[in-house]
Amino acid sequence: MSEYQPAACYLPHAAPMVLVERVIMVSDEEAHCQVRISPDGVLAPFLTPEGALPAWFGIEIIAQTIGIWSGWHGRKQQQQAPRPGMLLGGRGYRCQQAQFPAGSVLDVRVSLLMRDEKMGSFDGVITIDGNTWASGRLNTYQPDEQELQQIMQQDIQE
Repeated sequence: MSEYQPAACYLPHAAPMVLVERVIMVSDEEAHCQVRISPDGVLAPFLTPEGALPAWFGIEIIAQTIGIWSGWHGRKQQQQAPRPGMLLGGRGYRCQQAQFPAGSVLDVRVSLLMRDEKMGSFDGVITIDGNTWASGRLNTYQPDEQELQQIMQQDIQE
């Protein structure tokens, strides 16, 4: 039995925006998650008619794996509920194909490169059957509660 909860427990998202299914491992500097591309899985709403997943979803899947890393640490260290984070940007995201194939299992790994209180930089890799399909570096920001309230107020006013 896994020591980890389902991926959604570590993210501030709700279905259908949770794009990762299983948490395999989280450590101080890494996370490993999986998601299957299938018509009855979490990615079903986003699949092409042929059952494949467009490659650009890989950026969000890597970002959510970073979110799981953050959410797991927040739960473990401070018993916090998952907090929203922001993707500031990506660098060098490349995918071998235009789509991830139907029926495949995406193995997603992220490695922490740099982190301070609010910002982080991670390398992410998506493999299928041990072969690299996508990779890139993502930079993230996690606002504190006051900043989050300001952002939410701006959204309401606009």
